Amino acid sequence: MQHAQRPTWPHKDLLDVTQLTRAELFHLLDTAAQFHDINRRPVKKVPTLKGKSVVLFFAEPSTRTKTSFDVAGKRLSADTFSLAKSGSSLSKGESLKDTALTLQAMTPDIIVIRHSSSGAAQFLAERLDCSVVNAGDGWHAHPTQALLDCYSLRQVWGDTFEGRTLLILGDIAHSRVARSNVHLLSSLGVKVRLCAPRTLLPAGVHNWPVTIFNRLDDAVQGADAVMCLRLQLERQQAGLLPDLREYAQRFCLSPRHLAMAAPGARVLHPGPMNRGLEISSVLADAPESLILDQVAAGVATRMAILFLLATRTGIEQTADNGGRA
Repeated sequence: MQHAQRPTWPHKDLLDVTQLTRAELFHLLDTAAQFHDINRRPVKKVPTLKGKSVVLFFAEPSTRTKTSFDVAGKRLSADTFSLAKSGSSLSKGESLKDTALTLQAMTPDIIVIRHSSSGAAQFLAERLDCSVVNAGDGWHAHPTQALLDCYSLRQVWGDTFEGRTLLILGDIAHSRVARSNVHLLSSLGVKVRLCAPRTLLPAGVHNWPVTIFNRLDDAVQGADAVMCLRLQLERQQAGLLPDLREYAQRFCLSPRHLAMAAPGARVLHPGPMNRGLEISSVLADAPESLILDQVAAGVATRMAILFLLATRTGIEQTADNGGRA
């Protein structure tokens, strides 16, 4: 395909799902579907981003997201470089800005950042010429997780999001995954429900486009999908939870609960799971579970994100050079 025929991507960075129009969202999902097909082939690597470099700057621990981006970059033939806080000058007192400027001097094409401070990704994006992808910033946003969740649901629902009901269950207050999914899926016409102990609901949640429940039996009635969230056990030590046994009795999703949902209801979980606490082990491994589908969707979706950001730069450079490569 010639550059002139390829749709351009208007965003330098991916910081939040709220920046995407509906058309841009579905263009991204369609692109992910193409990469999903490639990931099913015996040879999964393509030369699409050969010569491009992607820095994985994870100043907060991560296994799934970091590995997913690493695999995504390598399958596109990009060079990927990992940097953790413990291995960077941040641990020596260097500012985020100076670390970022040092990285930019190495001329990467994309920096993928996870950071414990809300707004860290935007802070970098406003100061760097390269593209920045938010892989999770504080409790604020986790756009790539919401996009892969949307992709996973699209595999089941098709493009009929309007009128569907999604229940998000668990630690809403400390979940950037919940925030991004609420924004993204409600914009597509999904009716989002939240169910959690009152101590695990965020301030201002009554201004969100959601319906709030405190009883799981009520919340799950007629739901088309249930997304369980990781219970952050450190919060229990801060006195925000009853004891864990009581929490599991009230908020652990089980086959009994799923039987109250809509026919064909599916189960999601961003991981890592605490089996028997957030979701029963039987249900996590049941045919209704999309949890492993989410992992596969994560690689394809992140391939699409890296591709769209990197080739947007390439298209602009080609145009600036009068059409010369």
